[in-house]
Amino acid sequence: MVLFPRPSLASIIFVLVFPALAFAQSASPTPAPAETPAPPRTDTKIDLKNPTAEQVVESTIVIYAYPGGRSVLDQIRKTTIERGTTSVTQSDGKVERANYQRYIIRGGTLDAERIRLDQEFPSVRYSLVKNGDKVFMIYNESIYNPREDAAKAFHNQNYRGLDGLLRYKENGSTIASGGKETKLGVEYHLIDVTDKQGNKTRYYISAKRFRVMMLEYEEAGSKYQRKFYDYNYAQGTLVPYKTVLYRDEKVVEETEIGTITFGQRVDESLFPAAG
Repeated sequence: MVLFPRPSLASIIFVLVFPALAFAQSASPTPAPAETPAPPRTDTKIDLKNPTAEQVVESTIVIYAYPGGRSVLDQIRKTTIERGTTSVTQSDGKVERANYQRYIIRGGTLDAERIRLDQEFPSVRYSLVKNGDKVFMIYNESIYNPREDAAKAFHNQNYRGLDGLLRYKENGSTIASGGKETKLGVEYHLIDVTDKQGNKTRYYISAKRFRVMMLEYEEAGSKYQRKFYDYNYAQGTLVPYKTVLYRDEKVVEETEIGTITFGQRVDESLFPAAG
């Protein structure tokens, strides 16, 4: 794990005012052009107390892979191997704990992402796989259609998580500002991300540190909240090592990452065709 110093407030303001320059910091040095390019325009007035939705989100992307942002995320996170534990609260209140492994081969968009989640509960072991637009379950080396609730939960983990915000442009989503809100003394920028299917997720981004601390969405008459804790840097990119999902203010899932690595080879045979 590589640890990086926390970005200063001055650097965050720089990102807000000159996002293009912040992204360029990650590029390799190149010879000076024959003609000196014009300096960035500074005639646009920017209210740093009330930045636009794009300024907030683009600055957040930079913070998650400081200082390169989107290009560094694409470069480092070509693959992901993640291992940890998860606790799931069933409808009867019973809590089941599982060890899990998650494998990801990054795509240009979330739709093109290949994802495999292996879960080992005390009584059952199975995998959920997303390969292109197909989602299926592997149990005892056979392929099945997953239960609707399991497929929906798997979908929301992938699409209504951090990448729903960090990759909004690639995914063709739209963003809008929901203003600001203060909870327990912490000020947040509220950003609404609406995907191509019209599903809206609200992200709570720390106005001080530009980290996503919580997101909210509604589905099937229930209100969901996913909170992010224990942030640290892994290979130069920011990762929350603990997440907790609430449904109607009750915990339904809690996940803790044990180890996470990026860029290692992931065997493509882990993602069979659904048939």
